[in-house]
Amino acid sequence: MALTVLSAAFPLAPVGPDAVGGAEQVLSRLDAALAVRGDRSIVVACEGSRTAGRLVSTPAATPPFDEAVVAEAHALQRTAIEGVLASTPVDLVHMHGVYFFRALPPPGTPVLATLHLPPAFYPAGVFTPSRPRTYLNCVSASQRRACPQGAAIAATIENGVEIPQREPPHAIRDYALAMGRICPEKGFHLAIAAAQKARLPLLIAGRVYPFPAHVEYFRHEIKPHLDAGVRFIGPIAHARKARLLRAARCLLVPSLVAETSSLVAMEALACGTPVIALRSGALPDIVEHGRTGYIVDDERGMAEAMHAVTAIDRAACREAARRRFALPRMIEDYLALYARVIAKAPH
Repeated sequence: MALTVLSAAFPLAPVGPDAVGGAEQVLSRLDAALAVRGDRSIVVACEGSRTAGRLVSTPAATPPFDEAVVAEAHALQRTAIEGVLASTPVDLVHMHGVYFFRALPPPGTPVLATLHLPPAFYPAGVFTPSRPRTYLNCVSASQRRACPQGAAIAATIENGVEIPQREPPHAIRDYALAMGRICPEKGFHLAIAAAQKARLPLLIAGRVYPFPAHVEYFRHEIKPHLDAGVRFIGPIAHARKARLLRAARCLLVPSLVAETSSLVAMEALACGTPVIALRSGALPDIVEHGRTGYIVDDERGMAEAMHAVTAIDRAACREAARRRFALPRMIEDYLALYARVIAKAPH
């Protein structure tokens, strides 16, 4: 029997095939998979989103994204979710945003919330929800270990990425790449310092969302260092991202928080590009030190690894990605979890 799944995104970031954030990318891949299977996918997301299933859009927020704007966005999202549930039989609501608890629907339809961020980013009450039939999912073993004891975790499903069926020929160029949301916790200033120490060009790709802290970070920590050796190229679409990853000497992941996963690291490995990452959260589980890249402790170690990385076998990176991070495995795991949650028997 076909499923009807209502997915709720973080209401300030559009979803789609070229979404920047990991949560938005995961939602988009699940939406597409449900549509291909013949299931019914309904997505509540902000204006500007692109979905395979039915899009129920909420108004795009007006910058800057202060607390009042965030609260209003979640109030509008909750209204949209309740409107869908009142008019359409839904088997499961799958929520992805960090503040999902602000938009939880009334008791009834089961809710699965995927925790995409470090547990410390969520209030303690999230882990023992009072709403009946509300279940949590982690995206890595590292994240699950960091959750409070007794947390209502139904499953741990690691993220997955598309793996190229064949590797198009592409010349390797002498630059490093760093990608993601431009914000303080992602540590792009450390990538800049490392590239300058290593005397290698750096490309920074990503979006600066209009949260005040993000805008200030870009203005003070990134923009003053942009020159011929450090370039900011903004958000990039899927095809260009793949080309830049394949051509890069390495990907830098200088995150300062305990990353729960890293889609960009997985995408880099799928393209055969080694990854140099700080020793943070799940990153040491994703990068096999000395085989698919290097795990380092600071920008000095990152700079040294940028020279050592030429010894990494790029074919080994691709093989590791195929073995560990294939998108079909993630989708199958979520579909199995959907069935268990709907049957009231998560385990």
